[in-house]
Amino acid sequence: MLSPFIAFRYIFSRKDSNFLSLISVISFSGIALGVAVLIIALTILDGFEKVIEEKIVSFNSHIQISSFSKKNLNPYQDFMPGIARMTGQDIASISPFIYKAALIKHKKYSEGIMLKGIIPETDNSDINRYIVSGKYKFKNSNKPGIILGKKLAEKLFVEIGSKITLFTLRNDMAPSFDNPPAIKQFIVTGIYESGMAEYDDLNAYCEFEEAQNFFEIGNHISGYNIRLKKLDNIFDIEEKLQNGLPYPYYVRSIYQVHQNIFTWIDLQKKPIPIILGLIVVVAVFNIVGTLLMIVLERTSAIGILRAMGSTKKQIISIFMIQGISLSLIGIILGNIIAFTLSYLQLEFDIISLPAEVYFISSVPISINVLNYLIVSGSAFVLSIFISIIPCSIAAGLSPITSIKFD
Repeated sequence: MLSPFIAFRYIFSRKDSNFLSLISVISFSGIALGVAVLIIALTILDGFEKVIEEKIVSFNSHIQISSFSKKNLNPYQDFMPGIARMTGQDIASISPFIYKAALIKHKKYSEGIMLKGIIPETDNSDINRYIVSGKYKFKNSNKPGIILGKKLAEKLFVEIGSKITLFTLRNDMAPSFDNPPAIKQFIVTGIYESGMAEYDDLNAYCEFEEAQNFFEIGNHISGYNIRLKKLDNIFDIEEKLQNGLPYPYYVRSIYQVHQNIFTWIDLQKKPIPIILGLIVVVAVFNIVGTLLMIVLERTSAIGILRAMGSTKKQIISIFMIQGISLSLIGIILGNIIAFTLSYLQLEFDIISLPAEVYFISSVPISINVLNYLIVSGSAFVLSIFISIIPCSIAAGLSPITSIKFD
């Protein structure tokens, strides 16, 4: 019991009427800052991956079946049962879709878009979650309805009830007198906002049959969106479908469809923990400096303890307890700081981002207990090993020389 008592007396020095010595405060503050910064960085990276994955799944589901040559596929009524049999109980839902390029025009404003035809009753894209104006419906009294992204609506200066005109090429050939473009009018019935400019600027949604009629493709479709019950076996199901479906069916998971986004996230994940981890290493080395200064300041006291019969092991334990205590205070404080800042961002979106660059409108947060445990555990283990250096120096001091030291 003597070693812990002396260790805490050295840490919580009352010298100059200060409860905590300045050097101790600096030491655990450095660890707290390093731990907090590293945890927050990992929390943000996990948040990016989680939010982007959720939004991508909301628009495209987990697995997409399309055509190698981008040509139309056979009517879905003949093919969907076979897909369901191939995947068994792993699939939550299958939804056919039309997805083709078009030109949208409102008054003097026009933009290139991708028009997606969906069946509202079976659609698994969850676009209805992001409706910010109007309703998730395509029925209108006199004209078919269309749902636009908020960014696209702003560019076209449209609102709910506005009439817009769509144009597209017939037979994928340049328009001419003999091959005029297909033209169709729609009424804006809904406006959605996902926060991802890639979708809000480009995608528009209409009813499945209206898209078939507009693109003049009969009963053919562009592909299928497949929602899985869980992602654990997504690559196995993807391989099973690709091997089981004939040409020209092309099966891709969301990680392939949006490979550029997920590759970007992985690239961010690799260097950032290493770079920020150096902050923790530097902070832990502050403990060495702190303990060495305490050893220097308490050299005479160490000599007296040795002269009174204290063993080297007891001297080592005194300074080891100091190092561990400073580390624990810093680690706990760093965890509190990281959790508090993460929670505030999660609840209030304090820090915003340009959606056209980062795909989302605010810094995403995903609080993962594993990140806290890994960072805290690594910092704690490192601090124990680092503390051995000053502890060994203190234990090796000669009692007589130490007592005479001033």
